[in-house]
Amino acid sequence: MTYLRNVLVAERAYFPLWFPIAFGIGILGYFARTTEPDPSWTWLALGLLIVTLTFARRQPILAWISGLAAMAALGFVLALWHARLAPPPMALPSRAVEVQGLVLNVEALPQGLRLTLAEVMLSTEASAQPRSLRIRLRQDDTAKPEPGDRVKLRALLRPPAPPAYPGAWDFQRAAFFSGQGGAGFAIGPADILPQGRAAPPFAALRRGLERKVLENLPGPAGAISAALLTGGQSAIPAADLAAMRDSGLAHLLSVSGLHIAIVMSLTFWVCRLLLVLYRPLALRLPAKVLAGGASLLSGGFYMLLTGSQVPMQRSFAMACLVTLAILTGRRAISLRNLAWAAIAVMALDPVAILGPSFQMSFAAVLALITGWEAARPYLHQQRGHGLWPQRILLPLMGLLLTSLLAGAATTPFGLAHFGRLQWYGVAANALAVPLTSFIIMPAGMVAALLMPLQWEAAPLWVMGLGVEGVLQIARHVAAWPGATQMLPTLPLWGLGIFSFGFCWLCLWRASWRWLGLLPMIIGLSSNFFHVSPHILISGDARLIAFVTDSSLFLQRQTGASSLTRDTWLRLYGLPRAEIFPAEGAVAGGSILCAPEGCRLAQNGGALLHRSGSIMSHCGQEAVIIAAEPIRERCRRSIIIDRFTVWRDGPHAIWLLPNKTEVISDRAWRGTRPWVPPPPQPRPAQEPPAPIE
Repeated sequence: MTYLRNVLVAERAYFPLWFPIAFGIGILGYFARTTEPDPSWTWLALGLLIVTLTFARRQPILAWISGLAAMAALGFVLALWHARLAPPPMALPSRAVEVQGLVLNVEALPQGLRLTLAEVMLSTEASAQPRSLRIRLRQDDTAKPEPGDRVKLRALLRPPAPPAYPGAWDFQRAAFFSGQGGAGFAIGPADILPQGRAAPPFAALRRGLERKVLENLPGPAGAISAALLTGGQSAIPAADLAAMRDSGLAHLLSVSGLHIAIVMSLTFWVCRLLLVLYRPLALRLPAKVLAGGASLLSGGFYMLLTGSQVPMQRSFAMACLVTLAILTGRRAISLRNLAWAAIAVMALDPVAILGPSFQMSFAAVLALITGWEAARPYLHQQRGHGLWPQRILLPLMGLLLTSLLAGAATTPFGLAHFGRLQWYGVAANALAVPLTSFIIMPAGMVAALLMPLQWEAAPLWVMGLGVEGVLQIARHVAAWPGATQMLPTLPLWGLGIFSFGFCWLCLWRASWRWLGLLPMIIGLSSNFFHVSPHILISGDARLIAFVTDSSLFLQRQTGASSLTRDTWLRLYGLPRAEIFPAEGAVAGGSILCAPEGCRLAQNGGALLHRSGSIMSHCGQEAVIIAAEPIRERCRRSIIIDRFTVWRDGPHAIWLLPNKTEVISDRAWRGTRPWVPPPPQPRPAQEPPAPIE
């Protein structure tokens, strides 16, 4: 006990670094519930804060413990507060409807324009809706709406999709907190109405930049250049997106720390150079302070222009703290700055902590700062010493180690969300990042500044050359043998254990920090202790899957979701799915198909019913599944049919040795504001009154 107390006293300077961890745990606690909590948690958070302030001076360790509890309660309350402020989900009609709304944003897709509409009026509703809609126009539509226009069109609308399986990414939760009500596509031409108004801030500028870039740089290079300047990736062809992903360069398309660092550092040095070149100004004005202010303005402008995405929020928060530290003569890059940035991002958008963008960006920066602090004594010792080859190799080794650290830190989170490993990402980044830093982004900044003068063609041509170089690197690396490997996704509990161990390793400085390696190893090996579902059923029953040791067999009906199928394949780390045969045995005999259905011979057994009566299988199989309604009653087997998933959403089934476990999406998520209520059958129509 004395040893523990001595270690904690020695580590007092690092106590505050755990406050954002506790804050995030509180937010996760809110989202892990299946029912809405009582608002009385607010008083608990306030009471814990008072206790923390009371013990702050006399008992620092007790104050830290109560502070952790207070931050967790505060995160819980803040997530609840954000949910209370969000408007209720929209009830969208199932048939085509006339839609009228104000254009907030216009995105260029390969299939046509996609509009984000606010102040939406539906022909079936009497008042404007509080949520936005995203509607894709027809490819042959001649209308070219701009942000600020008011449009009217006829469209088919759909609410946000439920998770692909219980525990998968929740599109409805993401849409609920982002203010989106649904999406759809136009079935007729769009009409631009005269009741438009001033365009939303930055939307018209973003659209104008995108249009000018695409006019000067047609094709994939123009789409990627527009994405780097405006943040929208919708116009990038799918093949090039796949090449960037498989080569480990997808992070270059998501504007974040690298991009804002280039923008702000270039602004800082150019402004400072211009000020010091004119001697009277250099002697009278604080050039460093003015250049720092200009860099902050440019970074904020770039963040708003690109849509204030989560990586940009984190990067800008860090950049602000770094800039202020430079201006005040303090240490610029530190874990405290990262902790403040994490709290700021989570406070503004609590649901961001659940997404891969937040997790991967903060993990990468945390690993880089920790690695820099560990290597700093050696780098200081080597500075100014050695021959010129050593002075050249040292920065190159730094770039290589930076890629290795960032890649190693983000790989577990990428596995948990995407189930992919990119083996040659370090090699691709070593070539592509310098192109982005020294050619693409500087040329893009010059082009954006010269656009008001119509002189953007030359810098955009240079930017296009750099982007073409990055694309060539991505295509070549993605074509290397074994460039990408699919693995089963890490379970959520495994990712949580790994994250705790990773934070333990990075945030402490005493020798006990190495204890964090144990939970990291357990988290990475969690798939060995985790049993994935043996059967999956989609929310519309158009997809039903039986999973064996090495294959996933599908029954797929017309109109089934390809996104759901791909999500299932990522869960198991499989490249493709097989189709159930009409008759015969597959998967080593564990699946036997006949005209009346397919049977999975595992533990209690499961039957995928196709035709005929189920009574001969009642009690013989633990589960009987059908894509159509089953009218017959069977109390000795679990029945899951079209009506079951219509009421309770997607289902996952485990055929375990001693029991059969069935979990529906409704049971997994519970009763939350973003979960639609159970559907109700249509009331029977009254027969017409007899004619007298």
